[in-house]
Amino acid sequence: MKFLFTSTSHFNLANMFTFVNITAGLMATYFITQNNFFVAIILAWIGGAFDIFDGKIARKYNLSNEFGVQLDSFADFLSFVLVPVFLVFQAVYATSLSGIWIIIASVVSIYFVISGLRRLIHFNINTDAGEVDKFFTGVPTPLGAILLWLVYLGAAYGFLPAISVIALMAVIGWSLNSNIKVPHP
Repeated sequence: MKFLFTSTSHFNLANMFTFVNITAGLMATYFITQNNFFVAIILAWIGGAFDIFDGKIARKYNLSNEFGVQLDSFADFLSFVLVPVFLVFQAVYATSLSGIWIIIASVVSIYFVISGLRRLIHFNINTDAGEVDKFFTGVPTPLGAILLWLVYLGAAYGFLPAISVIALMAVIGWSLNSNIKVPHP
């Protein structure tokens, strides 16, 4: 079990937590395809919890490495970009929109995905393994996902029409690559 505490191991403890995040994201995607949004959301939040702990474990046990940085970004892309966009599309847009509005929703969804991917790539290029800045520049993808979950809840409970969800998704997508300063927890 020494490999769990070896920074060069692809299966160290921090990366194992990231693998659980990826697994939860994949399972959430499956449940979205089954229109079981409740289970999908629970799995997405489980993935988010494991995302919090993978970084803390990596820093505490000095397990940070380039592989882990890349793996974490892949997990973030799946759990905090693709899953929430797919959920909103299936639960809100596909059930409420048609014609030109579904096309606009599709374009905005693609914009959000590209914005999230751009943010994660930019973060990886400008971050060294184990380094933690005091502030993020732009909204981090986990926070973007939380904001998108709140928008989804607003639509699910009838507070937000689908057209408002489109606009808010575009704003959140923009914020991922903005100059907004967000404190690092």
